[in-house]
Amino acid sequence: MTSGNLFIVTAPSGAGKTSLVKALLEHDKQIKLSVSYTTRPPRPGETDGKDYHFVTEQKFMEMLERGDFLESALVYGNRYGTSQPWIESAMRAGTDILLEIDWQGAEQVRKIFPRAIGIFILPPSLEALLERLKGRGQDSGEVIARRLAAAREDIRHVEQFDYVIINDVFESALQDLIAVVRAQRLKAEQQLGAHAEMIGNLK
Repeated sequence: MTSGNLFIVTAPSGAGKTSLVKALLEHDKQIKLSVSYTTRPPRPGETDGKDYHFVTEQKFMEMLERGDFLESALVYGNRYGTSQPWIESAMRAGTDILLEIDWQGAEQVRKIFPRAIGIFILPPSLEALLERLKGRGQDSGEVIARRLAAAREDIRHVEQFDYVIINDVFESALQDLIAVVRAQRLKAEQQLGAHAEMIGNLK
């Protein structure tokens, strides 16, 4: 059986990453989202085990010390981590996995999975990003200013990724994301592994 692909989707806060990933998962049932662990409290409408695994600081640190995390990061005072045992098991079973993480996490993942496919989502402009952050209605002006500064820092790392998608028109950006996933599955190595018997018969 062919090992599953590991996709990393990264973007500055407010670029629309979460909405694009959600739409991709609804469109493509062959790809599974890795649900991260976090110490931050749930936002309205978020479900434990679906959006995140919400855990205490103590529980998170215990998992970190055991080496359970493929990557972990401290973001805006909250900790986030990705379960390495779950990802390895799913990929061995041939499942494609998607990680929705920041550039620092992506850097950590590539050290263990150098063939992971990195996708960076960009806003069309900083002005558009600012409007999206304001439009959430969740953060104070101070928090928005901090997120915008962090976004500029995130964008400086865009060259580290394999694909760049500009989320100006949502539907176009979604089609681009779908195209990246399809293209990866159609690579010769993937196809030769997935359809070895059929290709052997054709020869």
